[in-house]
Amino acid sequence: MTGSVRTTVLLCIGLIALVLVLFVIKVLRPVSLDDEGLKELGVVLLPTPREVIIEGLIDERGQPVTAESFKGRWSFVFFGFTNCPDVCPTSMAEMAKAYRELASKSPSVATSMRGVLVSVDPDRDDAETLGRYVRSFSENFGGVTGSREALATFATQVNVAFGKVPDGAGGYTVDHTGNIVIINPQGHYKGFIKQPHSAKTVREAAYSLWERHPQG
Repeated sequence: MTGSVRTTVLLCIGLIALVLVLFVIKVLRPVSLDDEGLKELGVVLLPTPREVIIEGLIDERGQPVTAESFKGRWSFVFFGFTNCPDVCPTSMAEMAKAYRELASKSPSVATSMRGVLVSVDPDRDDAETLGRYVRSFSENFGGVTGSREALATFATQVNVAFGKVPDGAGGYTVDHTGNIVIINPQGHYKGFIKQPHSAKTVREAAYSLWERHPQG
């Protein structure tokens, strides 16, 4: 191979690599969307955020959880349970992927958001179990559990329902609403993300909300 051919080949390889890098950056780069743009992705925002009253709940460290606990960050809250075979781990994994992508491309946005799993199976999900589960997705994520009554009170305020269903083998599973609930940095219910969930949707929602209110 002559020097000129070798140079041409290297330039072509370099150009292809540059195009691939730019493509990846474009795909992962968050885009700020208005309410209609978010709605097309399955993100529904309330015109007026609703105050939420939270009592009788604890986090994955056993510490009390109130509406104050959600202040300061955009919280993406999924109501599920650690024994869930499919929907829950999938949604948690997509939220964790969105967080990692934001941490890489938009660290300011990443520090302003947090993923939370609220257990709808308090009989099996104590704080320790919940802590291990959420940390398997991200060290940044947290968990919430408590009495069934306290969980139901919280869930009802954010339009989530859940209930035990016998599995026919002497055990049970738990049916629950599959939305990701969005709590704003004031601790108010702001909206929700419909299923199916994707990292892209969570990422765009987090970025769009942060850009409108960068200070929370």
